[in-house]
Amino acid sequence: DSAVYESMVRMAQDFNYRYMLVDGHGNFGSVDGDSAAAMRYTEARMSKISMEILRDITKDTIDYQDNYDGSEREPVVMPSRFPNLLVNGAAGIAVGMATNIPPHQLGEIIDGVLAVSENPDITIPELMEVIPGPDFPTAGQILGRSGIRKAYESGRGSITIRAKAEIEQTSSGKERIIVTELPYQVN
Repeated sequence: DSAVYESMVRMAQDFNYRYMLVDGHGNFGSVDGDSAAAMRYTEARMSKISMEILRDITKDTIDYQDNYDGSEREPVVMPSRFPNLLVNGAAGIAVGMATNIPPHQLGEIIDGVLAVSENPDITIPELMEVIPGPDFPTAGQILGRSGIRKAYESGRGSITIRAKAEIEQTSSGKERIIVTELPYQVN
């Protein structure tokens, strides 16, 4: 239960997912590092955009296979109308490999898919005119574009992000720093 709950919590956090797949009610944690409440204190439902992942599942659009013990049939893939991997990104480690795909803006990804379908020989610089780079849910300022281009060309690259802050005057005359944008997955 706890592994599933932790995954569901991440899908409801606007600072972890560019487009949240779960509409959470209750305490689902904060960007400051506060953890979510125990599962008995929260409620969740699928978000509207996540319904696009399942929309045509009953229309014979995908293949099914037996589950681990053969007691049920499960989809091989989802009939998604929503490019979740590209817009929400992914991070993970498996045996001998790892991935870290940053999130992107949905409209840019759709424009990129259309550009590739119109011109399968599109170059990375041409594609970057449509998809200029990642779009992180916590914003932040991306420093330079060479790491983005390298990542798009080779699958390996580094993107440096810094926070944005403002200095605010308090009513007592003191100054305080207000951080308005954070690097992705930093609290």
